[in-house]
Amino acid sequence: MLDTISTLRSQIETDAAAVSNAAEAEAFRLKHLVRKGTIAALFDRLREVPKDAKRETGQALNDLRTSAEVTFEAMQSRFSNAPAATPRQDVTLPGRTLYHGHEHPLRQAQGRIEEIFTRMGFSIATGPMVEDDYHNFEALNFAPDHPARDMQDTFFVKMEGRDDILLRTHTSPVQIRLMKSQKPPIRAIMPGRVFRNEAVSARSLAEFHQVEGLYVDRGVTLAQLKGTLFEFARAYYGSGVKMRFRNSYFPFTEPSAEMDITCFLCNGTGCRICKQTGWLEILGCGMVHPRVLRNCGIDPEEYSGYAFGMGIERSQLLRIGLDDIRLFYENDIRMLEQF
Repeated sequence: MLDTISTLRSQIETDAAAVSNAAEAEAFRLKHLVRKGTIAALFDRLREVPKDAKRETGQALNDLRTSAEVTFEAMQSRFSNAPAATPRQDVTLPGRTLYHGHEHPLRQAQGRIEEIFTRMGFSIATGPMVEDDYHNFEALNFAPDHPARDMQDTFFVKMEGRDDILLRTHTSPVQIRLMKSQKPPIRAIMPGRVFRNEAVSARSLAEFHQVEGLYVDRGVTLAQLKGTLFEFARAYYGSGVKMRFRNSYFPFTEPSAEMDITCFLCNGTGCRICKQTGWLEILGCGMVHPRVLRNCGIDPEEYSGYAFGMGIERSQLLRIGLDDIRLFYENDIRMLEQF
């Protein structure tokens, strides 16, 4: 057996001396060092060796295997640093096109609105999307029988032991939380997602985004509200846009108004989008109702304020000239890549 080991040692040395590249080194490993290689075959024959010679034979086999492994490692080190026969990359191939993502048009619109109002001195406030009846309706002066409380408009949430949990229908609850948590002066906008149980159509969604604003301080007037919103409309829709206020009604403001701008399709001459009026509504607004101030612990005899709110999807529709609000959510790359 010792003679066989000596013969294999000579063979391994001869094979190692003939190796000249990485492929031949791998062939050397497969011949001698794998489970079915020449060295392993001699280990399998170790059981045939007489008991008194096993120790010496086993030691010789271990030395042979160690020597072969060291030889193979030296080959690997030598050939791994050698330059490749062919380049790893074909530098003549044309470069790959890199596609860069960008913000969704709704996020762009929200960012632009936030930029305009923060320049005017407004901060940004947020609040929970799952609300209770008090913050969403009662504190905002909604009567118990107001239609907005009806299941046709509001998504209510089932919760054991409570029947007043709902998905917020506007971001006005953030105004309530803000007025309850800090003293005037308060000047902030409240962007966020809202939910209403409405049929999905080209003009409405069951889930959409709003931006509301609130300013409470001593001596706040309707003229300041108009000036703020007119300045916003010029910055957002363009300096050439025409604007008007119309009387309206909201439970949480008194007096209340809606603000219109000239129709983007017909430039005020009348079309199907503006229902032949030449005007499109962009937001609702008004002076904060004294009851709302009082519900939040603010004395309406000392302080006054204004509030406004608009839909981000609707504002972006008017700004870029789309006629279907659902396009924002269909993930059609042909539409999205235009922005």
